Amino acid sequence: MQTKAAVLWEPGKHGFEIEQLEMLEPRAGEVIVRYVAAGVCHSDLHYVQGRNVHPVPAVLGHEGAGVVEAVGPDVSMVKVGDHVLTSYLPSCGHCKWCSIGRPRMCDLTVQPRYLMHDGTTRFRKGNQEIYQMHQLGTFSERAVVPQISLIPIRKDAPLDVICLVSCGVMTGAGAVMNKAKIEPGSTVAVWGCGGIGLNAIQMASIMGASKVIAIDVFPQKLEWSLEFGATHLVNASQEDPVARVQEICGDGGADYAIEAVGTQKTMEQAFEAIHRGGMAVMIGVAPQGTKLSVESAALLSEKILTGTGFGSARQRVDLPKIVDMFMDGKYKLRELISQFVELEDINRAYAQLEAGEVRRSVIRYA
Repeated sequence: MQTKAAVLWEPGKHGFEIEQLEMLEPRAGEVIVRYVAAGVCHSDLHYVQGRNVHPVPAVLGHEGAGVVEAVGPDVSMVKVGDHVLTSYLPSCGHCKWCSIGRPRMCDLTVQPRYLMHDGTTRFRKGNQEIYQMHQLGTFSERAVVPQISLIPIRKDAPLDVICLVSCGVMTGAGAVMNKAKIEPGSTVAVWGCGGIGLNAIQMASIMGASKVIAIDVFPQKLEWSLEFGATHLVNASQEDPVARVQEICGDGGADYAIEAVGTQKTMEQAFEAIHRGGMAVMIGVAPQGTKLSVESAALLSEKILTGTGFGSARQRVDLPKIVDMFMDGKYKLRELISQFVELEDINRAYAQLEAGEVRRSVIRYA
């Protein structure tokens, strides 16, 4: 079977090339997904720029929604016709982490996930094997995907909107809901008002935070944050965000800080901005090798520095939950989308994302 895909041949060069690829048939435990939409997520940009390393050539993309078109042998978790979200962290259901209710930590998440579970690839360009990001490759019209990386969801939800739940939404909202577990009346400071940070702001507001402080260097992003529940805005290019957060919150700083930028400076600022006993949650993807420096005395005052991936999600519970919240009018998703684009527009969409011009772009397949 042939599929159109955006292929990264070499990081740091010319971005993606649109290619016609051969896609092999699914093997045991695998299915073919026809993607309806894919989010243009900042995490992929790190690989395009070479800040983080991914084997190439590769079909990137990990935030997507689609329909199951065919199933291979021994598939029991999904069936043809199911509407699904991708889960870039698989959940096997039987390892230690899955068994104790922490499927985000599944043993399979530490295995190489640019190959399928049998150590082979499913995309080809002539004789060239093409790797597949997180065994998903949502920057392709179709892909072979392990069944344990798919989350069945209700069929009345618009796939071109809810595709964002499969990474950015869950990462930002889950950091507040699952990791910080903020209490009503809490003060929350969020570094970064892009696609992930806006969801942290939104969930903090939903959960009853008394003050939700949005911090960014782009005035437009700060304005966006008001729509999602921010109560205070801090332009970090014009004032010291740590001092300003401490001034707004009193008591030495915020109860919680969520870092959604991914630089050493912003991560350290988030930790400095919480009071003794407060919690700073890191969700930004920093360049590989980034190290943080913190005062050891701050740890003795019971300040908590922690992190989370995928919002510490229970994938098969939390993703459908947010979809339901959206369908019930209790969670904003459409408002996160600045534009729908075609696959051929992917390089332009990433340039706009890097420049801070869009909240999120969504690739919509024909």
